[in-house]
Amino acid sequence: MTEGTVDFTLGNETHQTWYKIVGDLKTSKSGCPLVVLHGGPGATHQYLVSIADLSTKYGIPVVFYDQLGNGNSTHLREKPKEFWTPQLFMDELENLVAKLGIAEKYDLLGHSWGGMLGSQFAATRRPKGLRRLILSGSPASMELWEETGKEYAKGLPPDVQAALKKHEDAGTTDDQEYKDAINVFYAKHLCRVQPMPEDVVESFKIMDEDPTVYMTMNGPSEFHITGSLRTWTVIPELHNIQVPTFLINGRYDGASDKAVLPFFKHIPHVKWYTLAESSHMGPWEEREKFMELVSEFLLW
Repeated sequence: MTEGTVDFTLGNETHQTWYKIVGDLKTSKSGCPLVVLHGGPGATHQYLVSIADLSTKYGIPVVFYDQLGNGNSTHLREKPKEFWTPQLFMDELENLVAKLGIAEKYDLLGHSWGGMLGSQFAATRRPKGLRRLILSGSPASMELWEETGKEYAKGLPPDVQAALKKHEDAGTTDDQEYKDAINVFYAKHLCRVQPMPEDVVESFKIMDEDPTVYMTMNGPSEFHITGSLRTWTVIPELHNIQVPTFLINGRYDGASDKAVLPFFKHIPHVKWYTLAESSHMGPWEEREKFMELVSEFLLW
C-alpha cells in the first residue's frame, strides 16, 4: 500500500491531490490499474475502500484518491461556486493518471457522482489510455436522479415526508430534524447495511466537516438538488464512449433503472447488471457479488 500526493496546478496556484495505491501498479492480472472515482461530489475515498478487494483477491491494483476540496486533498473553502465544475475534476483526473505514470493504460470505476464524472470524461475527453469503464450507481442525468429520489421519498413515513418538506420549503435543511429525516431515506436507498459500515460513516463525517463541494454542486440532499449540477446531463455525448462499459446499480438505488437506461441505450459497447438486494452501496451491500462482477469484466 502506497500513499502520497501529486501537484495539481491551476493558473498560478498549485494544489495537492492525495492518493492511495493498493497493490503494485506494475503488476496487474488485468494488464493495468483501476482508478476509483468517489461520489458526492464532495465525499471521500473511505466509503469505497471495500473495492480494495479487487487487489487482494483478484490481483488488480487499485488507485483511490480524494478529489480536490475533499478529504486529504487541498481544501478550498474560499473559492466561488463557479470554480467547482466537472471540467475541474476531469482536469484533476488527467493530471493524476499522468503524474502516476499510468496514462497510457488504465481502467476507471466511478461510483455515483464519480460515474457521472467518469462518463463525461470518457465521452468528451476520449482519453487514449482508457481501456474499460465501470459506472456504479450513477445516473445519466441529474433530472432522472432527482425524479427517482422524489418518488422514493413518497414511500417514506408521513411524518418523515412532512419534516423533509417543512425544512426544504423554509430553507432550514441544516436543522437536525431534517438530517434525521434524511437518514431514514438513506437507510432504504443509500446503504441497507445497518448499522452502516464504519468507513461509510467516516467518509460522510469528513464531508460534513467541509461540505463546500457538496453544497455547491449538489445541495442539501439526494433528492433536493439546488446546486450547479441540477441541470447536468451526459446523454447527448454518450455515443462518443467507445471503450467497453459495465453498468451496475441496485434494486433500491437512487440510480434507478430509468436513470441508468440512457447509458445502456447510447453507449455502443455496454453490459448492465442490477444487484437484487442493494441500494446505492453495492460494494458493501453485496460485496462479494460486486467484486466478482467487476473482476470478471476487468479480467475478460
